[in-house]
Amino acid sequence: MIEGLVDRQRSILKVLSERGSLSVSCLSREMGVSEVTIRSDLNELEERGYLSRSRGSAHLALHQSIVERQQLRIEEKNRIARAAAELVRDGDRIMIEAGTTTALLVRYLLGKRDVQIVTNSTLVFTYARLNPALQITMTGGEFRRETESMVGPVALRTIAGLNVRIAFVGTDGFSIERGMTTHLVEGGEIVKAMRERAEETWLLADSSKYGKSGFVNVLPLSDIDGIVTDSGLSPESGSAIEESSLRLVRA
Repeated sequence: MIEGLVDRQRSILKVLSERGSLSVSCLSREMGVSEVTIRSDLNELEERGYLSRSRGSAHLALHQSIVERQQLRIEEKNRIARAAAELVRDGDRIMIEAGTTTALLVRYLLGKRDVQIVTNSTLVFTYARLNPALQITMTGGEFRRETESMVGPVALRTIAGLNVRIAFVGTDGFSIERGMTTHLVEGGEIVKAMRERAEETWLLADSSKYGKSGFVNVLPLSDIDGIVTDSGLSPESGSAIEESSLRLVRA
């Protein structure tokens, strides 16, 4: 499921991801509710950035892979994001790398004051723009729909010119032996660049990613300061991480 949505709204997104653009009348029949109710749902989903509307129909605004990832392990991801937000102080400068878990961090910064965020994630921007206490710097760069991220030379130059206290980054897989890995070279370059400009680097990753390997090596775990994961991480894996002198937070 996707955080903050009712079951019917999640069903609308699922149907759209499977069948593409659908009319209000078609969605009304599919969901078994009135067109007035569907229009209300679509208005909310559009405001949240999940879909776009035109001439009485709706279609996903996000790449299908993003929508699918947002529906995986959502409880664990939210616990991780909430725990990571506790590391942020009033007046902090932070970097947030693109990812469905890292993006959720922004939702838990309510109550924090004068936080400056640097990000290459359009998902982060969508969440952060609703909080007036957050100052947002987008890296610019080439847009990648499948990850809702900005990458490439422009993004890297922007990151290289800034300094922050913490960088929050994600991964497609991590382990003591292989470190952090990803499927996309460009995403790995963003992680490395953020790590270079941060006093601390924290990996946000749910426990299902432990022991998995992406195509591209990014960083050894010894190059980061800590990991925020969920309680599903096995005691043996947790002990191995802690023995490597990394700080480990189980959310």
